[in-house]
Amino acid sequence: MNKIYYQSLLDNNKKWVTNKLALDENYFSRLADGQQPPILWIGCADSRVPANEIIGAEPGEVFVHRNIANMVLHTDMNMLSVLDYAVNVLKVTHIIVCGHYGCGGVKAAMGNHQYGLIDNWIRHIKDVYRFHYEELNQIEDENERFARFVELNVKEQVYDLAKTSIVQSAWRAKQELHIHGWVYDIKDGIIDDLNVNFSDNTGLTEVYRLDL
Repeated sequence: MNKIYYQSLLDNNKKWVTNKLALDENYFSRLADGQQPPILWIGCADSRVPANEIIGAEPGEVFVHRNIANMVLHTDMNMLSVLDYAVNVLKVTHIIVCGHYGCGGVKAAMGNHQYGLIDNWIRHIKDVYRFHYEELNQIEDENERFARFVELNVKEQVYDLAKTSIVQSAWRAKQELHIHGWVYDIKDGIIDDLNVNFSDNTGLTEVYRLDL
């Protein structure tokens, strides 16, 4: 990043503030009062998938967590901390796991190349491939297999969210909480609703239903 480009980021910020205040002089004072977003967004860290922008949401409307390939790992304290805060403090009513076609992390999990430290993260994505090995290997076209892998990865993360004690405790307390799985297509900007949804734990295999 050269110095001119770096300075332009700060200049753009000032222009953005000026434009917002011209439309609403109380815009920032209202944001400073606190947040009550109805949505927790768990998405990919890919720079082409900005959560607020692609759903037309304003600042304050979406609580966001992003990582490589929008993963929900039970050992990821960062994700769990975000989830706990969103569910138990902010009281979000919807959690959206949003993947995207052409995801580099998912693509990497389809091959055997060694990348370095990130191999440990990609291994979890490879587990998803193993779970759906028969279906995926029946798809001869590699691009179609890749797209289907992206979809299946999102579905598995939705299931993994529903398995957490954080989510199931909220359901037991009769808290309204819905989980959804989406895939965003960078080529046309359209979101595909995968229709994998949870509003309680009855859709889980019995062994995952916690006795809370």
